[in-house]
Amino acid sequence: MTTPAATSRAVLTTACAEVGLDAAGAEPVRLAENSIWRLADGFVARIARPGQLAAAVREVLVARWLETNQVPAVRALDLPQPVTAEDHPVTFWRELPPHKNGSVADVVSLLKQLHALPRPDLDLGALDPFVRVADRIDAAFTLAEGDRQWLRDRLRDLQAQWAERPAGLPECVVHGDAWVGNVAVTADGPLLLDFERASFGPPEWDLVSTAVKLTTTGGVHPAEYAEFCDAYGTDVTQWRGYELLAGARELRMTTYAAQHAASSPEWRREAQYRVDCLRGRAGARPWQWKGIM
Repeated sequence: MTTPAATSRAVLTTACAEVGLDAAGAEPVRLAENSIWRLADGFVARIARPGQLAAAVREVLVARWLETNQVPAVRALDLPQPVTAEDHPVTFWRELPPHKNGSVADVVSLLKQLHALPRPDLDLGALDPFVRVADRIDAAFTLAEGDRQWLRDRLRDLQAQWAERPAGLPECVVHGDAWVGNVAVTADGPLLLDFERASFGPPEWDLVSTAVKLTTTGGVHPAEYAEFCDAYGTDVTQWRGYELLAGARELRMTTYAAQHAASSPEWRREAQYRVDCLRGRAGARPWQWKGIM
């Protein structure tokens, strides 16, 4: 039987050959939805899921644009990419030096730089806060059908609200998934990572990722959040569109957990707990959600 690691290595070998890199001796860093391999000479390959070519193209475009504008971020290699191997989009990057996850303060410092940039002539598309949510609900077979139907109804309600969302700050390039796990801190400072969801949209979407950790999950201390708001210059929780964007982020976080619970039994309790929270079965916010993966 072919193992996931063997399949991923075969994809890597094909992709490396196409761009003239050597896959010999490559070591897996992470084998998950997106697999990461460390190559020789300080390079890294990222293998995405089939069907994610557009996202891979977006990642490379944004990384190169950020490099041109001297925003600290992971750097794409200067070669024709992404490439496709056995339906998997593959991208190539410079390996990060020793690093740790960022802090809330690191997130806001990078967001200020990103959001201040002039709108580029890039085909990034408009922000869709609900991308893949319906698919995640369909895949969440550990949930009762009544819970899955509630999530579908919640998705439709939020989509309708999004179509008539209130005006806010001027739209710009948004990261799309701006949280401490997508910031790496090296000896030279913080770097922005992972541009799969980069698009044009309201900057409030990037701010909500931190705000819900205060209002929803209890993962950010009020004093820490106050410093975040002072650094950025606004408190998104005071914007009249906050409940909509927070609801969308909560739904994403819940369906992400539910999708993973379908293949990882250790996350089933957490997935059900998140659904129970949204459905009013687990008391008032903030709740105590655990990290997934």
